[in-house]
Parts: sequence; structure tokens; C-alpha cells
Amino acid sequence: MMHLFINSLAASAGGGLTYTRNVVPHLADLSDVRVTVAVAPRFRAELCQNSNINFLELETPPARRCWYEQHMLPNVIRASKADVLLSAGNFALRRSPVPQILLSRNSIYTSRDYSRDLRSRGEYRMWLDTCARAVLAKKSIAWADVTVAPSKAFAEELERWTGRKIGVIYHGFDRQAFTQDTSPFAADVVAKIASTDQSFKILFVSHYNYYRNFEILIKSLPRLRDRLQGKPVRLLLTCQLAPGANPGAYRPDAAARLIEKLGISDMVVELGTIPYQKLHQLYARADVYVTPAYTETFAHPLVEAMSSGVPIVASDIPVHREICGDAAFYFERFSPQDLAERVAQVAERIDKRESMIATGRARANQFSWKLHAEQIITLAKNLLGRSVTPSAPIVTI
Repeated sequence: MMHLFINSLAASAGGGLTYTRNVVPHLADLSDVRVTVAVAPRFRAELCQNSNINFLELETPPARRCWYEQHMLPNVIRASKADVLLSAGNFALRRSPVPQILLSRNSIYTSRDYSRDLRSRGEYRMWLDTCARAVLAKKSIAWADVTVAPSKAFAEELERWTGRKIGVIYHGFDRQAFTQDTSPFAADVVAKIASTDQSFKILFVSHYNYYRNFEILIKSLPRLRDRLQGKPVRLLLTCQLAPGANPGAYRPDAAARLIEKLGISDMVVELGTIPYQKLHQLYARADVYVTPAYTETFAHPLVEAMSSGVPIVASDIPVHREICGDAAFYFERFSPQDLAERVAQVAERIDKRESMIATGRARANQFSWKLHAEQIITLAKNLLGRSVTPSAPIVTI
């Protein structure tokens, strides 16, 4: 039986936590694999319980996590007697005691747009920190035995950045697991959603951060209101635009001031964080899903929205086109005018809307966490046999 060690210490929010939450149950179902997962104690309750899974709850302050991973984690891996390491948080161990698979899934290290954005906001400390992390991320690809990206577009970006071959294993989706929790929202969330019942509802699932391009979405709202000639429009956000209300050091002050300046406070509904298990209920209430992100590696909410029968308007970047295909309208990522026009088309063109929904549902069915887990294990076994090729398997969609 192969023993896989997963380093998920960096999983705290967004894609990292979504990945660990979804892939671990499918690894647990494999009879010829034993899994050890290193995870922060505060997130242990969100992960499944299974006899094939051993959770190591390791408390590491974010400021010291890199040091801990490089200097202490190798000893933990040796003591566990693991056969293969899966580094799930963008950074590899420099001296892994076992063959190592690196999952690289953070595009801010390669994005020039993100670098320019930080400098334009005066976030020089964050810019310097990102530059330092980018150096480590680039070195990590050299340290790992094989590196895997969640989309072809991002793999190609990493190859241009490092000159190394990058494999592709798509992230997955499990509709049954995603929709199994039918318990109601908290009372305050119920009230906020009820206030939008007679409106055209735009949904954006994300904590506030800079690369998700919130301000472009906010700027599109007055234009959309004018374009739809007074039809009530509401933007549902799964965050709050208040200091300290979001993970990380991103400051939402500029977005909050922009809403006030544009006089659209009545159009923006800040729901706050919605538990992942209840997100499907929110998608069911949306008329359109919008993502204005200017950089991305996979974007789980796109697959969630397609599976939920919600048409999509997405910024025109290669990853979004790769994941959504004809299930979305695309807009120039820094143009609020173009974004408003595409959302208006979804609202007005019922025939196209129905076609997008049908295409999206079919496309979502092609993403599978079960298949993802199986391909990770195949790659790990190949590493043990030293028959691994420079590229991991590619799933064609």
C-alpha cells in the first residue's frame, strides 16, 4: 500500500481549502492508498473522517510557516514513513525526503497585472513580499520531481516563466457532495437574500482581494442599471467590504469608498462569508455569475456556477475560456462598460441564456474530483517506479 503525505498547511481560504476539502474524501476511497494530511488545527473540522486518512494538526503561525516547512516538516515526513509527498500549497520542500509532487496554483507570482496593481495602490510592502514569494515559487518548481498545474493555460504560463515542463491535472467537481447540505442560511443572510427577490441578481463568490478585480465589477453597476432601463439590479457578494473582514492583508477600503462615491449602496448586498456547503443554495438564487478576475489558475466557482445552471460572464483571460468554453460571455478585463454590456445581454437574450445554461451543465460534468485523485495517485506511483515523464497526465475537456 502506498503512503501519500499531503502538505496542506497553507490551506486557509479560497482555492487551497476548497482543494483539500474535496480531494481528501476521494483519496480516502482508494483501497491501495494510505494518506497523511498536515493541516492547521482550525480547519480540521471541515475535512472528512476516514480510516485511510491520518490528520496531523500542526500549528504554524503564517509568518513562520515557510521556515517550519523547510526545516521541520521533512522530519515529520520521515517519521510518518510516507512514500511520496504532495505539496499542495504552491511551495515545495527544498530537500524532500521522498519523491515530491508540487501543485502550483497561484498566478499572482507570474502576473504583471498584479504587480502593477499593487504598486498603483501603494502596497509596496505587499509587492515586495510577493516578489520574494515568487522567487521561492520559481525555485520550488526546480526542487520538485514533477509540478502540476490545474489548467493548460496556467501550465503554459509557468513553462514560459521557468523554462521547465509543467503537467496538467484539472481540478474537479462533485455535484452530489456540493449539494448535500440543505440546512437553511443564517437568519441575517436569509433576510438579505429576500430583499433581492424582485431584482436581477448578479453573484460573485470570493473573499475581497485585489486580483479578483472587484472595482471593475462595482464600476459596471451604474452602467448596467442605465442599460437595463431601471430594472432593479443587485450584486451579491460573499464577503464584506470592511477592514478585518477578509483573509489576508487586502484592504477593501477603496472598494467601499467607490460604492459610496457612485451612489450604489442599494445595489450591493454584502452577505459575508457563506459556508462552502451552502453555496449551492446561493447559486440557485442567482441570475448570472460574474467574475472580473484579471489573473486566475482554475476558478472553482465557474464550475460550481455551470453545474448550478447559472450563465456566466467572465473576464477574457485564457483560463476562463479554457474552463467555460461557450458557457460564458467574455469581456475585456479592465472595461466596466464591456462588462455591463455582457451582463445586459444575459438579461435580455433568453434564448442565448438557455443555451449557455445547457452548455455549462454539460461542461461541468467533465470535471471530476474522483478522476483528479486517481491521476494524482497514478503520478505518485510512477514517481516511485521512477517511470515518470516530464509532464503529468492531461485531462482533455
